[in-house]
Amino acid sequence: MANETADLPSASAPAKARAALVAWNSAKAENYFTADPDLERVLRRHLGPAALDVERAGLTAFGEESATVLDGLIRENNRDENLPQLRRWNAVGERTEEVIFHPSYAAIGQRVFRTGVIGRYNIPGQDRVQLAYAYLVAHHGEGGHLCPLACTAGLVKLLQARASEALKSQLLPGLFNLDRNCPEHFHAAQFLTEIQGGSDVGANAARARLDGDTWRISGEKWFCSVIDADLYLMTARPEGARDGTAGLGAFVVPRLLPGGEPNGVFVRRLKYKLGTRSMASGEADFTDALAWPIGAVDGGFKAVVEIVLNTSRLYNAVGACGILRRAELEATTYARHRMAFGQPIDQFPLVQRSLEFLRTERRLAVAGTFELVAIADRIALGTATDDEKDVFRLVVNMNKYWTSIRATKAVHEAIEVLGGNGAIEDFSVLPRLWRDCIVLESWEGTHNVLAMQVLKDLHRFNLHEPYSRYIAGMGASAATRERAAVDREETERVLRLPPAAASLEVRALVDRLMVTWQTACWDAVESESAR
Repeated sequence: MANETADLPSASAPAKARAALVAWNSAKAENYFTADPDLERVLRRHLGPAALDVERAGLTAFGEESATVLDGLIRENNRDENLPQLRRWNAVGERTEEVIFHPSYAAIGQRVFRTGVIGRYNIPGQDRVQLAYAYLVAHHGEGGHLCPLACTAGLVKLLQARASEALKSQLLPGLFNLDRNCPEHFHAAQFLTEIQGGSDVGANAARARLDGDTWRISGEKWFCSVIDADLYLMTARPEGARDGTAGLGAFVVPRLLPGGEPNGVFVRRLKYKLGTRSMASGEADFTDALAWPIGAVDGGFKAVVEIVLNTSRLYNAVGACGILRRAELEATTYARHRMAFGQPIDQFPLVQRSLEFLRTERRLAVAGTFELVAIADRIALGTATDDEKDVFRLVVNMNKYWTSIRATKAVHEAIEVLGGNGAIEDFSVLPRLWRDCIVLESWEGTHNVLAMQVLKDLHRFNLHEPYSRYIAGMGASAATRERAAVDREETERVLRLPPAAASLEVRALVDRLMVTWQTACWDAVESESAR
C-alpha cells in the first residue's frame, strides 16, 4: 500500500500554489503612476521637466489611489448585483426616471472628479495633464466614469468655443465643480445616435421647435450613454431646416427641471451591454424637452464632430492605453509567480514573447496617443502649425481605431498568459477589460466608418503630405523614415484606385500608417530620454 502513494504529489502542493497566487496579488503595483516610468518619459517630452514636476504630486497621489482604493471600489461596482437599475416612479407615483447606483459608484466618481480632471479645462491646453489622469483611471477599463469624463470634457469645450456668454456663465461653473456628489456639480452626456441612423447621423429625426423664446426637443435617442447625466448634449433638426447633417443643431438639454421633475425625458430601458456595464446607457424619449442652443442652430453638427467627437476619440484612445498597461501588469506579475513544470512560466520563451508583445503594444500606443494629445493642446492654445492641424485631423481617426483593436488583441493575449484562470471574472480584471475593449472599438466610430473618413480626408486634403513632413521632423530613426517614405507611395497608389477598390484597401493602409506613426513617436521619446 505504501508503494501506491509514493508517486502522488505532496499534500502541500495546493497550498504552495495558492501561496504563489497570494504572492502574485501582493506583488501588483500599488501606484500606477510611479510604477510606469515610460509614462513619465512621455509626459516629460510633452510637458517639459518643470511642468511635470508641478503635476507630479497630484499624479502620484492619484496613481496610488487608483491602484488601491479605486481598484476595490470598481471591482465591487462591477458585480452583477451592483449594476445600475432604472426606477421610474417614486413612492407616491410621481415619475422620476431615476437611475439607482450602488454606493461604490458615487465613491468612485468623487475620487475621480476631485482630481480636477475636468476643472482644469477652464484654462486651454490642459489635455496632456487631464488625459494623464484619465489614463490612470483607465487601468480599470471604462470604470463607470471614463465615459462621463469624455462626455463632460466634450461639452465643456463646445460651450467654450460656441456658446453665448450667458449660457457659459450658467453651465460652466457646475461643470468645473470638483465635488461630484454635490447638487451644484454637473456632469454631461452626449446623445447623437437614433435607431434609424447609427453612424448615418444625417438621418436623425429628433425635432427642435421654437416655442416663443424657448426651444423644445421631441423625438427619441437610441444609445444614450451616461443616461443619469445632469446635462445632455443633443443634436436635433429645427423645424424647416434642411435634410442631412447640415440641418442639425446642437443643444444642451437638462435632465431635470428646477423643481426636480423630469424635463420631458422618459427612459425606455437601460441597455444590457457586453461591456462598460457599470456606466448606465439607455434609450430615451423626449417630449417637448426644454433645450438651450449652443451657438447658431444651423451647422451645429459640424461643431460637434470637430470638437466633441474628436475629444471623445482622444479619451477613447487613452482608455485603450490604460487597458493595455493593466493587461501588461496583470500578465507580467502573474507569469513571474505562476509555477509550471518546476519553474515560473515567465521563463518559457513563448510566454516571454507574449509579455514582450504586451509591453511593446502599450509603449507604442501611449507614445502615439500622447503625441496626438500634445498637438491637440497646441491647437487649443493657438500655437499649432497648419501641418499639425492636418496631422491631427488625419491621426485622431486612425488612432482611435488602431488603439482600440490593439487593446482587444493585447487583453486576449494577457488572458492566454493566465490560462483558464484568465477567464474567471473574480480572479482577474482581464475579462472585464476585454469586454470594455469591445465597446471601445465601437464607440465614436466603427472601424469602417473611421477608415472611410480617413480615405475621404486623404482625397480632399492630401493629408499624407503633412503627415510625412511631421514624421520626418520628429527625430525618428532612419528605418522609420524609410518606412514613412514607402507609406507615402502606398497612400498615393491607393488614392489612384477606383473608389470601390480604394475602400477595400484603406483599412490595410490605415494599419500601415499607424504602425509608422506609433514607431516614430516612440523613437522620439527614446531619443529625448537619451539626451
